[in-house]
Amino acid sequence: MKISVIQKQIQALPADALIVNWFEGAMTPTGAAGAVDSALGATDGIPGDGMLSRLIKLGDFKGKHNEVAVLYTNGLIPSPRVILVGLGSKDKLTPDRVRQASGTAVRKARDLGCKHVTSVVHGGGIGGLDVRIAAQATIEGAVMGAYQFREYKSGANGKAIDELTLVEFNPARQQAVRSGAQDGEIIAQGVNTARTLINRAPNHLTPALLADAAREISTASGLTATILDEVGIAQLKMGGIMAVAQGSASRPRFVVLDSAPDNKTPPLVLVGKGVTFDSGGISLKDPAGMESMKADMGGAAAVLGAMQAIGQLHLPQRVIALLPMVENMPSGRSFRPGDVVTMMSGLKVEIISTDAEGRMILADALHYAQRYQPRAVVDLATLTGACVVALGEGVAAGLFSNDDAFAMQLLKSAAAAGERLWQLPMFPEYGEKIKSDVADIKNSTGRTAGIGTSAWFLKRFIETEQGKDAFPWAHIDMAPMMFNTENKGYQLHGAMGFGVRTLVELARVC
Repeated sequence: MKISVIQKQIQALPADALIVNWFEGAMTPTGAAGAVDSALGATDGIPGDGMLSRLIKLGDFKGKHNEVAVLYTNGLIPSPRVILVGLGSKDKLTPDRVRQASGTAVRKARDLGCKHVTSVVHGGGIGGLDVRIAAQATIEGAVMGAYQFREYKSGANGKAIDELTLVEFNPARQQAVRSGAQDGEIIAQGVNTARTLINRAPNHLTPALLADAAREISTASGLTATILDEVGIAQLKMGGIMAVAQGSASRPRFVVLDSAPDNKTPPLVLVGKGVTFDSGGISLKDPAGMESMKADMGGAAAVLGAMQAIGQLHLPQRVIALLPMVENMPSGRSFRPGDVVTMMSGLKVEIISTDAEGRMILADALHYAQRYQPRAVVDLATLTGACVVALGEGVAAGLFSNDDAFAMQLLKSAAAAGERLWQLPMFPEYGEKIKSDVADIKNSTGRTAGIGTSAWFLKRFIETEQGKDAFPWAHIDMAPMMFNTENKGYQLHGAMGFGVRTLVELARVC
């Protein structure tokens, strides 16, 4: 989708559809909606007497959030259609409500067969939002809302919007709109990159192929990439990664991306779980729904999408991504319940469940992060089904941290980005539960305390030899946020791409 910003009166522009908005409870149009309303049949120049106003007065459109109406202009203006989208109550307007409304409207235009749409900046006028933030949210919602995954669809490509023009009539606001729109497009494309990777079939996204995708992203975004195969992983004695990978014919990879390798300041490190398919291994999962386990690399996908955006935004802070990539399969070579695995840190782990594999590969990556003396580390993982039960599918991701100030920074970043995290406790009793009779720790405690014990397991690998935490750290269990089940706002049926926007916002401020 080509995106441009122009200074014009929206009602004078040719396009397949114009998109304007309306607040719930408003009876008289203002701004761009008022200009369009006047052009659409207002008699004797009387304000509030055009097609939009009549629709409101009839009660056929109320301006509720994400409500949509289509009006046909009968040649009164160059565009044959006007799409009216509701922003809801003005006092409840947020950037994320703008994203949702923009995504809803653009998807409606696409479904009508529109190729070129023109939109106002939602919320940047009487809505009271900062115009740059409003423009960014408008474009983020539009680009995410128009996303389609069609890699395996035969025949024609289907309906798609080729061009979106964002209109701002006030010349004093042009630069802010352009800057916000540019950032919004970059960030939304990062989300869509993550969505595409998650949506791909696991036979088309083995660890090696995911590493290839990481290399392509690094090249396109001005990052440096280092990719280790199983020989390099073995040389680093990454026992957790090697153990999980040993049952699969698809060999592991360990990817390092760096946004500013010449910058020697302590970096922000992002760690993403990259299990390209998780069968559970010997501890085999229930076959029902197992096809969704192609999304067990959602943490790595989110980090890759964020790094793509961070590179293209040219953020000054140094950010490093660490991505362990494996496939967890049952075979005669698989690691087993009862095995003891020596990790990169030297800790010995008793395997209780081979389906608790994500923490094994993250643990090696977290220990590897210590070499950078980072200012902070975040890991993202679709780690536990228990988190889905606790927080609800599609509602929120769980957040654990060893540092309250850093946790608050993450919570604020997520809120600003329109994503939801919920902080969960790091009680020391969780550490007691993972003590092993035969090794240093065990990788699972079964069904009880599954979220907290998994986080405490990871915490053991950010510790120095003296038992002190090496850096501020946060763990995001994003298992509840893998897939969306409906089309609503900018979220579509399929992969959500959760975490990208939070990480980009964090990289701006951390």
